[in-house]
Amino acid sequence: MTHSPLRLKLDGAALVDNWRLLRSLSHGAACGAAVKADGYGLGAREVVRRLAEAGCRDFFVAHWSEARALADLGVSVSVLHGVRPEDMADRPANSRPVLDTPEQVRRWQASGGGVCDVMVDTGMNRLGVSPEDISAGLLDGLEIETLMSHLACADEDVPLNDRQRTAFAALAGKTSAKRMSLANSAGIALGADYAFDLTRPGIALYGGRQRAAHDGIRQVVTPEAQILQRRGVRAGEIVGYNATFTAAEDTQVAVLNLGYADGYLRCFSGKGRARSGGVKLPVIGRVSMDLTAICVDAAPDLGEGDWVSLDYALPETAALSGLSQYELLTGLGARFDRRWF
Repeated sequence: MTHSPLRLKLDGAALVDNWRLLRSLSHGAACGAAVKADGYGLGAREVVRRLAEAGCRDFFVAHWSEARALADLGVSVSVLHGVRPEDMADRPANSRPVLDTPEQVRRWQASGGGVCDVMVDTGMNRLGVSPEDISAGLLDGLEIETLMSHLACADEDVPLNDRQRTAFAALAGKTSAKRMSLANSAGIALGADYAFDLTRPGIALYGGRQRAAHDGIRQVVTPEAQILQRRGVRAGEIVGYNATFTAAEDTQVAVLNLGYADGYLRCFSGKGRARSGGVKLPVIGRVSMDLTAICVDAAPDLGEGDWVSLDYALPETAALSGLSQYELLTGLGARFDRRWF
C-alpha cells in the first residue's frame, strides 16, 4: 500500500447499485459497462471485478492495451477503436474489436479474425461504417456479435435522437449481428425504444446524472487530501499566486497536498469547497500545480496531517467548474491512492 497525501474514496456499493438501476431502466436488454480510460479514472480492474460479480457480462474499452490489462479477469471485452495492423498480433482471448471503418472490416476479413462487433454511423459523423456500406455488402461474411451505434445528443431533447434511433432500427436483420446496441447512459433514460438488445452505460455508473431517470444514481468518487500546513494570515495579506485572495480579516488557512497536476484544476480557484465533519471549508486563492489553500476558520481543530474531503458530486461540480462530468472523473491524477470500501 502506498501512502500518498491524496486518496480517492471509492464506494463499491454505489457503483453496483448504479449498474443495477441502469439495468432496470434498460427494459429487459442486457446492460454492459464502459470501463475505458481506466474505468473513467477509478481503476478498471476493480470496477470490472465488482460489476462482473453483480452480473455484468459486457465491458467496453477504447484501446487494446486496456483489453490486455483486463485479460486475466476472464470477462468479455469489446475494443471500441477497432483494430489497426499493429493490433492484430496481440489480441487477448475474450476480446474482440468494434470495427469502425471499411478498412478495418477488410483487414479483419483478410485475417480470418473471427467474432467481432461493428459500429455503424447513424448521424454523429465520428466513427462507424455507413448504412450504405452495409447495403452494399461490406459486412457480408462477418461473424458479428453486436451491431452498435452511438447517440450524439442523448442528454438533450432534440429530433436527432429519434432520427438516429430510426436509422439504426432500420438495420435490424440486415447483418449477421446477434444483438443491436445504441443507448449510452443518457440514451438508457430515453425509453424502451432505445434499448434494443444491449445498453452501454458509462458516466452514470460512476455517479454522473444527465436526465431525470438518473435521479437515483449515487456518488461513487470522493477525493480526499491531507493538510500540509496550517497557518494564520493577517488581515490585508494575500494567499497564493498573483494575489487573487486578500484576507479581509485575520484568517486561518490550511494548505492541501492537491493541485491541478492531480486534476483539481484552476477553475476551482475561489469556487471549490472542502469539508471536514460536514463543515464547509471554501477554497481561497489560486489553485496551483500541487497546492490548494482552504479557509479553516470554521474548523479550529484541523491541523497538519489531517484529511479533508473535496465536494465532488458530478452534476453540481460540473455546473460550478464549467467542466463536463466526464472531465471531472478522467482528469483525476495518478498520485491519488484509490481506496474502495
